[in-house]
Amino acid sequence: MKALLIFWAGPILLLGAWYGLSYNDMSFGFFMLTRQTHDLVFQIYGNALGIPPETIPPLVMRAIVVDSLVLFAIIGFRRRKKIMAWWKARQEKSAELSDARASVESLSSAP
Repeated sequence: MKALLIFWAGPILLLGAWYGLSYNDMSFGFFMLTRQTHDLVFQIYGNALGIPPETIPPLVMRAIVVDSLVLFAIIGFRRRKKIMAWWKARQEKSAELSDARASVESLSSAP
């Protein structure tokens, strides 16, 4: 699970931090975080892909969402037995609590 966090969430966090800081021109004296670099990077990618640069951020966000869903689906499939055991235990515990709440002692005697 540590490897998942490092290799999946690390690059997403790094990209998101760079995008947010450079979009808002919060450079802290570092050229890579300036708005000029932000625009230049997207202009280069736009020229390489043959699409307008302003369409790239939504495409990247969609790719991150789709990749994340695929990744979590794979993890869920690999751990399906543990997940089902956890779910059944949770349902049994919930059933026990609901039976205890509906007991005669806990019912109101109001008309």
